Amino acid sequence: MTAPEPADCLAPTPFVDFDHPAVAAFAKEAAGGPGSDRERAVRLYYAIRDGIRYDPYIIDLSVGGLRASRVLELGRGWCVNKAVLLAAACRAIGIPARMGYADVKNHLSTERLRESMGTDVFYYHGYTSIFLNDRWVKATPAFNLSLCEKFKLQPLEFDGTEDSIYHPFDLTGQRHMEYLGFRGEHADVPLDDMLALFEREYPGMKRLDTGDFDRDVERETRNP
Repeated sequence: MTAPEPADCLAPTPFVDFDHPAVAAFAKEAAGGPGSDRERAVRLYYAIRDGIRYDPYIIDLSVGGLRASRVLELGRGWCVNKAVLLAAACRAIGIPARMGYADVKNHLSTERLRESMGTDVFYYHGYTSIFLNDRWVKATPAFNLSLCEKFKLQPLEFDGTEDSIYHPFDLTGQRHMEYLGFRGEHADVPLDDMLALFEREYPGMKRLDTGDFDRDVERETRNP
């Protein structure tokens, strides 16, 4: 499948709803004042990486649950809708952006999440691809700084020139994330494909939104 061109990655969509007043206002403030597209995209990345908490317990596979305005309203989200928010914020200031997906083994999770999923493979792990200086650059705003510190991970930095996607090892040299396969980049969320795969690969997955991801992380990463 051919990835969409920059001109096809500037418009609002049902998911990338930067025409929502809250998203437009957030993008304008987080991007800051004068600067190049690269500098402004970097500001957006850090505003979303650290300003929106990573929380895989609130996965909502609906249009309403995945759209940018919803994750901004909640102040937390998982990799897919945090990547959607970054794409929306970039488009709001005129920078083409698309959503990319890959399958990974992710060791940044909790016992509750692993038991619910029945695996440590995360299908459709989301990132954002941003068109800067005439080339696409990958950025992954999923894991906020405070979460990385608890898991003893080097946080993913983004400078707008190099891809920022997966750290294979943590600070102690233990395996953190393993790349398994690429699922392409899209102008909008491929929800039907995502739903079909999740139904097949996570047949027994339970609702987790009654749990507290931050509390579970704190308990499991606390030094004895």
